[in-house]
Amino acid sequence: LQQSGFIDSFRYLYPEQEGIYSWWSYRFKAREKNAGWRIDYFLVSEDAKDKIQEASIHTDVFGSDHCPVSLDIDF
Repeated sequence: LQQSGFIDSFRYLYPEQEGIYSWWSYRFKAREKNAGWRIDYFLVSEDAKDKIQEASIHTDVFGSDHCPVSLDIDF
C-alpha cells in the first residue's frame, strides 16, 4: 500500500524513532528482549497526513503477541 502513495502515520511523525515494535514472537523471550517487528500500521492518504494529531504504539499493553496501535486524526 505504501507503493500506492499511502503514508505510515507513525513513521511520518517519528522518522528517527527506532526500537519500537508492535509484535513479538512468544519464543525465546522476544518481548522481554524487545526483539520484534513493527507489523501493525495506520496508513493514511497523502491528503490526510497533515491532519495526523498523534500516532502511538502502546508497548506497555500486554495480553497478546501484538500490542495496540492508535491514531488520532483531525478530520
